Amino acid sequence: MPASTTTTRFTQDGFDAFLASRDEPAWLTDIRNSAWKHFSSLPMPSRGDEQWARTDIRPLRLEQFSPFLNNKALNNKALEAPQGRLSLGVNLAGQTSSVDGQSAACTIDDKWHKAGVLFGNIDRLVASHGDLFKPHLLARAVNPHYDKFAALHGAFWTGGTLLYVPRNVTIDQPLHTLFALGDGIADLSHTLVVLEEGAEAILLSESLSMPRATTGLHCGAVELLLGPRSHFRYVNLQDWGHGVWHFSHQKALVDRDAHLQWTIGAIGSRLAKVNQDVALVGEGGQAEVNGIMFSEGKQHLCYQTSQHHEAANCRSDLLYKGALQDDSRIEWRGMIKVEPGAQGTDGYQRNDNLILDPGARADSIPGLEIEADDVRCTHGATSGRVDEQQLYYCQAHGLTRKEAIRLIVSGFLQQISDRISVKNVRSALGNAIYRRIRDHE
Repeated sequence: MPASTTTTRFTQDGFDAFLASRDEPAWLTDIRNSAWKHFSSLPMPSRGDEQWARTDIRPLRLEQFSPFLNNKALNNKALEAPQGRLSLGVNLAGQTSSVDGQSAACTIDDKWHKAGVLFGNIDRLVASHGDLFKPHLLARAVNPHYDKFAALHGAFWTGGTLLYVPRNVTIDQPLHTLFALGDGIADLSHTLVVLEEGAEAILLSESLSMPRATTGLHCGAVELLLGPRSHFRYVNLQDWGHGVWHFSHQKALVDRDAHLQWTIGAIGSRLAKVNQDVALVGEGGQAEVNGIMFSEGKQHLCYQTSQHHEAANCRSDLLYKGALQDDSRIEWRGMIKVEPGAQGTDGYQRNDNLILDPGARADSIPGLEIEADDVRCTHGATSGRVDEQQLYYCQAHGLTRKEAIRLIVSGFLQQISDRISVKNVRSALGNAIYRRIRDHE
């Protein structure tokens, strides 16, 4: 694809060209300018930084990747997204897809459109409903000045998904969104979900690389804003190709008596560095956070989670499970933070890892920071290898060693899979991991 006509770079000239290609309100341009200034002032993270001490990004060269300009030649190109997994066999209320940060397709049932639901390409919806989303976009949850990658996203983000559900509207069918990435491209897509008071919805989201794509960069953000008494279930499958660098800042705000169930499947990318934060900002809010990680080859998956209790009488429950083979590595850092006014907090976090090969390594770093005195907060972490007695038992009953390991891994992850309410999604996530398991001696 000719760079001279379709791509730009992460430079001042590239940023100026990017802004010139956009037709956006002044308030959004101000966010981009501020983020670019911050990005330009920061060095790349290094292993001298505490949050990056175990994550080596020295081989990353940002200049190798190009975000697309928003020009007519590219917009007129037929974009075909590959088939996703989470939506197979699911009766959907709506569906969107994007390729390289550009909308490829968008549908939503007419009855939800008539009910005031907005769902589709975030660029288009922010342009047409700017006053509605100005208070939310990169303003309440994700901080575009958090670090260099958050600032890069704040400056260059384009494309992605927006879901808005009005007060007391319950969408009783799942919505689905898919992000696809081509070779050598930078995807900076953004996900914004706004549920007004009493609203309910389910969103299935997945990301994957286009066929034959060998490398890429994803620098994204996810913002989930739950109003009082709202209920939201979010399933996110990250299945980028093994040449993709994956960076993402993700944050949910859970208001009074709202309930969030957030499930992550992390099985793709060369290296993933994800900040996943949940802030319980209204009394009685609840959050259930589930994560399944499976790594192979020389993959490095680093997920840093935060359960931030800002209001009283809230509950958070986090369970992350990882399975590792070959020479891969999984790093999980978790923190439960309880503010002084968050009395009556009930917080729990746990991370368990199953190591399938001697060369694999798992690091679990749980933490508590408690400033209230009427709380119940606990955490735990385990790492271990496959039990040879379990393998022997399975093989004695006619299974091959590979079949036995697959059975054990499936059982290990079953606790999280059981929490997913949509049966086809449970199967799709399980199958995505199942087929990756190889023979282990």
